[in-house]
Amino acid sequence: MTAPLHEERRGTTGARLPDTQQGMRRRNLSRVMHSVAAHGPLSRATVASQIGLTRAAVSTLVEELIRAGLLDELGPERPGRVGRPGSALAVSGRGPVGIGAEVGVDHLAVCAVDLRGEIRARTVRQVSNHHRAPELVLQELSAMVERLSSEARQAGLSPAGLAVAVPGLVTRDSLTVVRAPNLGWRDVDLGPLLPSLTPLTVDNEANFGALAELWLGAGTPEDFLHVSAEIGIGAALVVDGRLLRGAQGFAGELGHVPVHPEGPSCPCGGRGCLEQYAGEAAVLRAAGLDAGEGRVSLLAGRAAEGDAEVRRALRGAGTALGIALTGAVNLLDPRAVVLGGALSRLAPWLMPSLEEELAGRTAGRACGVTVSALGPDGPLLGAAHSVVRSVLDDPMAAVAGTGGG
Repeated sequence: MTAPLHEERRGTTGARLPDTQQGMRRRNLSRVMHSVAAHGPLSRATVASQIGLTRAAVSTLVEELIRAGLLDELGPERPGRVGRPGSALAVSGRGPVGIGAEVGVDHLAVCAVDLRGEIRARTVRQVSNHHRAPELVLQELSAMVERLSSEARQAGLSPAGLAVAVPGLVTRDSLTVVRAPNLGWRDVDLGPLLPSLTPLTVDNEANFGALAELWLGAGTPEDFLHVSAEIGIGAALVVDGRLLRGAQGFAGELGHVPVHPEGPSCPCGGRGCLEQYAGEAAVLRAAGLDAGEGRVSLLAGRAAEGDAEVRRALRGAGTALGIALTGAVNLLDPRAVVLGGALSRLAPWLMPSLEEELAGRTAGRACGVTVSALGPDGPLLGAAHSVVRSVLDDPMAAVAGTGGG
């Protein structure tokens, strides 16, 4: 995890911390946690040097975090060195865990991630949620969350909150899915239908995928456009290490950018949207294959074997994706485009035509296109890690016993 040491007055979630003595203490506890999480194991002296506090001040903060079960003392930092070695500090693998959940069109998933960023439990259920009643979907998801939370508590871990990724528009700072065309949902308030773990967050799956890439991706810049695809296609823009959400929270609907305005109708109500050319169902149709579970693996396998029809379908999808991305790149000028989700598995056959379109249509210098190593796991991991980072951002809540569910 990258420690945002330049952000002294805001946590990574964006919440402003008060300019009071208590607020300063909360910020400093957060800075210690982020420093150790990003670079640990570290000695107190090293932490003090990194965040610009005295060793005495850091020691006081560290003792509080150790008592709260958020940091562990591992012993001498460097055995055998000249002088008295400092005691190495590491983020605890006990205590709080972030619970992430994902509602996909064809699956439900839940995982628990500890403060070290390690997945402690995970469960996935393959189930079609297309036009399934939201109450039934969320009842099943809630049961999965409660089972996994119970397992975490039995292992001595404490759920610190729940974040849910959904393939649809979520009103900013709310729990309401305004529209999820591939689920068939409209104006669904998830709050009353989910377990009462606090804090509770609901966000678009592409946003969580982008955050996962920012926090966990190797060498990912702080300015990039993240594109993810399963049944639909979503995108999220990260600028200076923060999501660009838009006025209502709806930024990033790349899948519904028109590629051919007179093209086929789309569930969103438009025509010729990118999803009608590069979404999973569209690629399967173009390849002459039926929709169904595991079809992305089938596409990748047949493409690798040289299936001409599948490769032609993927080239067409890459072309459509390149056209849509050209508009976004020309408008937003990101440092990089990152392909995630199912696109990451199909990248070898999408990239040539995608990059050709970008090179030929971009007004300035075409940005680089990379493939996420997180693949389809990005949204689920991003959701769980967002809860973890809320603990790192304000460990005082955990110290006071108010951060868990």
